[in-house]
Amino acid sequence: MAVPISQMWTVATYVLKQKLKGRKQYPLVLMLEPLFRCNLACAGCGKIQYPSHVLKMQLTPDECFRAVEECGTPTVAIPGGEPLLHPQIGEIVEGLVARKKYIYLCTNALLLKQKIDLFKPSKYLTFSVHMDGQREHHDFSVCLEGGYDKAIEGIKEALARGFRVTTNTTLFDGADPKSVRVFFDEMMQLGVEGMMLSPGYSYDKAPDQSHFLGRARTRRLFRAILSNRDSGWRFNMSPLFLEFLMGKRDYACTPWGMPTFNVFGWQKPCYLLQDGYADTFAELLATTEWQNYGTESGNPKCANCMVHSGYEASAVNDTFGSLRGLWGTARAMISNRYADASAKDLLDEPVRPVHAFNPLIQIEDHAAEETRV
Repeated sequence: MAVPISQMWTVATYVLKQKLKGRKQYPLVLMLEPLFRCNLACAGCGKIQYPSHVLKMQLTPDECFRAVEECGTPTVAIPGGEPLLHPQIGEIVEGLVARKKYIYLCTNALLLKQKIDLFKPSKYLTFSVHMDGQREHHDFSVCLEGGYDKAIEGIKEALARGFRVTTNTTLFDGADPKSVRVFFDEMMQLGVEGMMLSPGYSYDKAPDQSHFLGRARTRRLFRAILSNRDSGWRFNMSPLFLEFLMGKRDYACTPWGMPTFNVFGWQKPCYLLQDGYADTFAELLATTEWQNYGTESGNPKCANCMVHSGYEASAVNDTFGSLRGLWGTARAMISNRYADASAKDLLDEPVRPVHAFNPLIQIEDHAAEETRV
């Protein structure tokens, strides 16, 4: 099982309590960004394109704790930037574990071996390692030759020390479904607890705008990848969200499901868009014009989005919102092969070529950068 029963029970009881209280807008996961600074320069990232004075900003532990208490979710994801660059990340994680929050510390793992002594194994802490596929594809995606091998070293070290480890994969246009399936096999053999995956979002600030997936191509790609799957693959996410990616379900976006708090405050409306900020979580819920977001709104920024931060909350809400959703989730957990003969043909289609790999940064540059931080 990809998620411990204690965590599943905590999340399930939290959602049911929101339902019983009649709340239609409630958060599922807090996206806590303690900094934007990173030791990678991925071409598809919109978080590291800020001016240098912003990249030097970071949340204090107390600011992180206040945001977590204010939001009230049982689960906290800590993306960035690269959280391991935060000088107080150990204190932040320790404080959240003490509050019995389930934490997914999102990291590229380049510094994981070096920083791992800051943490203690706990059922509340999971390292969610950014892995975008097999070695060549991952190194291309993160613009770093040798990045895959460095990340694997970090994963092995964390597993050897008894930490929970998952992978987090973002797929762009040009992804080879056959290679992705082999990558899943490799991660399972490595021993990670589960895998998370999502199509990429076309951040306005991202240097590379040519490889973001539209909705039709997203469904086609994920149908090829996730149909006829190995029953041993473990995914650390809602099975109904995976069915949504495959085109088997249709959901409206839940933009408040994974709210974001960062150095500017509570980000409107979601992790992916920046249409202003609120000072408090209550203000975020009350003042954001939610009807202006999601595919159904006609907002062009949302037209092709199928990202987990907007739609996995919708899938979870479906699970606990109806007997049909609950039954669909149970069925997906028991029978997860998704036999589809025509999807096999998609694996043999030529992959749209992407430009040749040209690493922007070398490992040695990261070592020098870490010395300067």
